[in-house]
Amino acid sequence: MKKILLLLFAVSWVIVSGAQSIKKIINPREVKRIEKILSADDMQGRRTFTPGIDKASAFIEAEFAAIGLQTFKGANNYRQEFFMYEAVTAASKILINGEEIADSMVVSFSYQPIVALTEKDAVEVVKISAGEKFTQKFYQYYQSKKNLLVLVDSSFNNRKANLLQMDKISAELNTNTVVFVFGATKTASNFSINSTNAIEKKPLNNVVGILQGKSKPDEYVVFSGHYDHLGTGSPQEGVPHTGADSIYNGANDDAAGTTAVILLAKYFKQRNNNERSVIFTTFVAEEIGGYGSQYFSKQLAPEKVIAMFNIEMIGTESKWGTNSAYITGFEKSSMGEILQKNLEGSSFTFYPDPYPEQQLFYRSDNATLARLGVPAHTISTSKMDNEPNYHTAGDEIGTLDMKNMAAIIQAIAISSGSIISGKDTPGRVDTGKLR
Repeated sequence: MKKILLLLFAVSWVIVSGAQSIKKIINPREVKRIEKILSADDMQGRRTFTPGIDKASAFIEAEFAAIGLQTFKGANNYRQEFFMYEAVTAASKILINGEEIADSMVVSFSYQPIVALTEKDAVEVVKISAGEKFTQKFYQYYQSKKNLLVLVDSSFNNRKANLLQMDKISAELNTNTVVFVFGATKTASNFSINSTNAIEKKPLNNVVGILQGKSKPDEYVVFSGHYDHLGTGSPQEGVPHTGADSIYNGANDDAAGTTAVILLAKYFKQRNNNERSVIFTTFVAEEIGGYGSQYFSKQLAPEKVIAMFNIEMIGTESKWGTNSAYITGFEKSSMGEILQKNLEGSSFTFYPDPYPEQQLFYRSDNATLARLGVPAHTISTSKMDNEPNYHTAGDEIGTLDMKNMAAIIQAIAISSGSIISGKDTPGRVDTGKLR
């Protein structure tokens, strides 16, 4: 009996001391320190291709250096640089059925210096009709490799201003042109599309650090979040400005995820017992098409990536309240079940995504690796059916719950332990069942 009591005491002491240890590293004070810097006004909303995004990158790099992470693949620094093409339309003239369309009714995407197309060329005329899901149809056409003239019903005219503010960015010099014409016409028996575009090649960078695995260095576990946001004075998704200023601080989206990545890096570095290699990365350009994660995914053989924990918008309570979060695509691999099992007996619960109709599994940086078969999921608490500050200037640090954020990050650290140690390996995503 005495031996049993001593054993129980020893186990309890390990659990308590472990909890105390993690709280010294991941706590509300540290969460607030990082969040306050990333979501400050002087970051200018961390829009891609602005001084604000460069400032955010420099801060994350300094945090990784202070933690003592190694650079990825022996790079000179933590910046994983790549290049994108930005197009600015200098002049355009669109004629449909002999009538010139006002510039204010047209949004075009082309990465060719000179465009000259008519109905006699390989151009398809398609429509976005009243009652259709605009976002879904827009991205279907926007991502097409064909020349398209898209006639948009006038009921969607309120979407036009948002599209005009979009960065025209591409990873390649695509040869096609896609033109959206709002409300001016319902048919196009004849037309001409003429424009001149200034094309500029610009650098971007993810921030990447790594802890080499002790016994399985060629097996990788990834923790990620995106550090870009919307910038200043640029309402998105038709949501009106609700903040005290015109800066879209992005405290929850996704300074919260970036904060988690930094604190997880600090925690696992101090633990110093990872058998698998652990990569910590913050992606750029998520808000304009997920280009950072797309580039990152090409730097690793997907079969060597054991799991990806993408963290996005964990600053507010989930629909179940505190000490809870959800995992997108829960049913697509066994990763969620492993995390739930590792939290048994705790006060924290991971749930399946309660918003399947929102297709969140495909809308964040996990999607790129998931499509390659990696158990890659996003962890979030955002109430996507009722998140008042989503993509507004009201997404500021004062709206976040630092204590709950710390609890979520602690839960991610604890529940991922068996994957990092090599004890558990999640099943792969069936790519044949992905859309």
